[in-house]
Amino acid sequence: MTESLCIRVPRTEGELIRKRLIELRLLDNNLKIKPDGLDLLIPVLKQIEGSGILEKDVFEIRERKNPLTQVPGAYELIGDIAIIDQHEENAPEIAKVLLQHKNIKTIFQATSAVCGEYRTRELLFIAGLKKTGTIYRENGCRYLLDVTQVYFTPRLSTERVRVADQVKNGDKVVDMFAGIGPFSILIAKRFPEAHVIAVDKNPVAIKYLRENARLNKVKNIEIREGDAKEQVKGILDADHVIMNLPHSGLEFIDSAFGIIKKGGIIHFYAISHEDDLFEGLIREIEAHASKSGQRVCPIDRRIVRPYAPYQYNICIELAVLSKVI
Repeated sequence: MTESLCIRVPRTEGELIRKRLIELRLLDNNLKIKPDGLDLLIPVLKQIEGSGILEKDVFEIRERKNPLTQVPGAYELIGDIAIIDQHEENAPEIAKVLLQHKNIKTIFQATSAVCGEYRTRELLFIAGLKKTGTIYRENGCRYLLDVTQVYFTPRLSTERVRVADQVKNGDKVVDMFAGIGPFSILIAKRFPEAHVIAVDKNPVAIKYLRENARLNKVKNIEIREGDAKEQVKGILDADHVIMNLPHSGLEFIDSAFGIIKKGGIIHFYAISHEDDLFEGLIREIEAHASKSGQRVCPIDRRIVRPYAPYQYNICIELAVLSKVI
């Protein structure tokens, strides 16, 4: 037993918050989560910004049996392929531990950041079976992909659910940078009466997006290949516009304002430095809105996950308050 900082959450929200803490690298995996009446006490590694005063309690130390809990570095697991983070210097040691897990067949290491016209990254084969294709399961959906030809991260799993929870049947949803479809297909599957328009410029991503739509048996998804600025022209009255292009989303914000309805929500993702996570970006978006004859109100802003030292992947959600025709 040992004492730790912890947060108190309702049992009904425990799994969602546990996943969010993992993404933010704040969950203390060495300790067991503790039930307390209708709540759960979740041990955390440090004070959480904006959370106020945390509680303290005594927790059981977790027994380590799964070899993945002993991995000496950061990685992503996509299906049966593990991708070691770019800046890890002990990739062979990490790979050795990962291959102890029966469901991991292939190990790569990222050797570049996400870059280029099609938002991909360079991968170096490290160990295991030399293959690049896999099938990944998330939130009740299955996704085929080639990790060398499209970019995908499981670290946004909770975020995709959070956005999908805001949609309802009958909504028109435009996913401007859909990739293989993790936002679009989840929403289309959960809301069969929604109209989902999924756009991507990468022809390989589009190929997998079509295959994944068939694999998940969704028929209410319209897939468009090409530059988002061109492909969204003519769309009217979107209820939700998803803009998951963190490094250059501002280049497309005017197109989003051209298709969103009054009362609609833009889900805007970016990479921000910790010195100015939100305010500068919000001012830029508001300036674009004003030029489009619109007013927007930020209704949510949050850190999605750490991205690099002093940088974070963030999301700003904006409601359109008025629209000039």
